[in-house]
Amino acid sequence: MVKPRIVVAMSGGVDSSVAAALLKEEGYEVIGITMQLWPKEECGPGRERSCCSLEGIRDARYVAQKLGMPFYTIDFHKEFKKFVIDYFIEQYVKGFTPNPCILCNEKIKFDVLVNKAKNLGADLVATGHYAVAYYDEGIKRFVLKEGVDKSKDQSYVLFSLSQKQLGHARFPVGELAKRKVRKIAKDLGLEFVHAKKDSQEICFVEDDYARYLTRKARVKVSEGLIRDKNGDILGRHKGAPFYTIGQRRGLGIAYKEPLYVIKIDASRNEIVVGAKKDVFKKELVADNLNWIFFDKPKKTFKAKAKIRYKHPKANATIAVLNEDEVRVVFDEPQEAPTPGQAIVFYEDDAVIGGGWIKTVYSL
Repeated sequence: MVKPRIVVAMSGGVDSSVAAALLKEEGYEVIGITMQLWPKEECGPGRERSCCSLEGIRDARYVAQKLGMPFYTIDFHKEFKKFVIDYFIEQYVKGFTPNPCILCNEKIKFDVLVNKAKNLGADLVATGHYAVAYYDEGIKRFVLKEGVDKSKDQSYVLFSLSQKQLGHARFPVGELAKRKVRKIAKDLGLEFVHAKKDSQEICFVEDDYARYLTRKARVKVSEGLIRDKNGDILGRHKGAPFYTIGQRRGLGIAYKEPLYVIKIDASRNEIVVGAKKDVFKKELVADNLNWIFFDKPKKTFKAKAKIRYKHPKANATIAVLNEDEVRVVFDEPQEAPTPGQAIVFYEDDAVIGGGWIKTVYSL
């Protein structure tokens, strides 16, 4: 049986390179595409670990030539700014801590790129994510599971993909360990990429979030008050975007015990601090939900929940408040659940669904 045409999003890294090689080996007609996510003048030498750097484009083209497949670089910087960067800035201004990688997967890789793939006669898009997706005949739905290599699993950043998007998605390295992926690249003679370091977490931020917001995005920030949880003034902060929930360093306050950021009040331009125990929370509300296992969940169900990409899953009870909100109560308090971050629900290694942390409640 002849395999269909498929587009691979190629960053020039080892994972997407091996994804393309595996699909080629399986008999797919593979087309490589590197997405240029910033204006050309910004994709210079300083971006060597990002997906649309000059080095990344060069290495992706080299791999495509080595594998004997067509390769294109396509400018998506306007879409990236609209759906990812503007969202990132907007969330920080509101006092939230965003996760733009999730929006990039949902809005760019599996929406804008899928549409571009269709123009090239392809209905499928593959990436180098460590996750597993397939159609389950039992429940008549596409399911999303953790990658076999748990240390590299990226199911968390894919939770927001719809059933339609999962139908277009392929993750060829999801059932492999990272060391196996590197070995495949070496065996194929892809010497430019087999030992390449993983890309940075947020591709468009060169040093830190606050500097990006103030220098690059030109967000105006102003000093404000730092209060304790009783409302007493302890000092002043240099601008809310310079702080995140759970942060200890950089507060500039001499106190009888270490202090941590426990709340960012953007409307009043204030930071609230407390002791280490105050960082731990047991209850939150999440909205903007996406369900993978089902269209609508039961009113209340138990699952394991992950509040950050590298945070361990924890037992929780999820109560459905309405079509777009759930209340999550953890069995044990969790460290620094943060408004603006995603919360993803699991049953064993399968993603049930998830949403975005809206409100966190004190113990």
